[in-house]
Amino acid sequence: MSSNLVTIAGGCFWGMEEILRNLPGVLDTTVGYAGGHTEHPTYKEVSTGTTGHAESIQLKVDPSRFDFRDFLTNWFFKMHDPTTPNRQGNDHGSQYRSAVFYHDGEQKRTAEEVIAQVNASRFWKRPLVTEVVAYKGFTPAEDDHQDYLRKNPGGYTCHYVRTAPQD
Repeated sequence: MSSNLVTIAGGCFWGMEEILRNLPGVLDTTVGYAGGHTEHPTYKEVSTGTTGHAESIQLKVDPSRFDFRDFLTNWFFKMHDPTTPNRQGNDHGSQYRSAVFYHDGEQKRTAEEVIAQVNASRFWKRPLVTEVVAYKGFTPAEDDHQDYLRKNPGGYTCHYVRTAPQD
């Protein structure tokens, strides 16, 4: 992987960050907003679903220790339901969609290949609806959203890593 950034969306960013912060090769996590048309959106604006942004997480990674293919296969596509458009758990709206915002051609190819492999494996009974779109920017969320579940133990999350095929 040539980029040291990974930007993904898979529902509420609080739960994603909590799972991903300690993965091998992850140097830093930042929750925020990607994929929209409003410049410098706020949480209040994104939560209306009108900015086009998804709640996202940006990982700063050490490419020598972080395997993007393994990350997508064993973490990203198992920690949220990538078969439900605009929904994760109790959260509804386009801001909760599943997306990979690729930073280079290698990330794009890998994401497309992994989606095909996950679909073929039938780990999920329905086809994946994850968007694979070019990265066009990221706005960090407000400070109270960073490290939210560390600051608020027992706070809301709908994320967990699935270990068996899903219906």
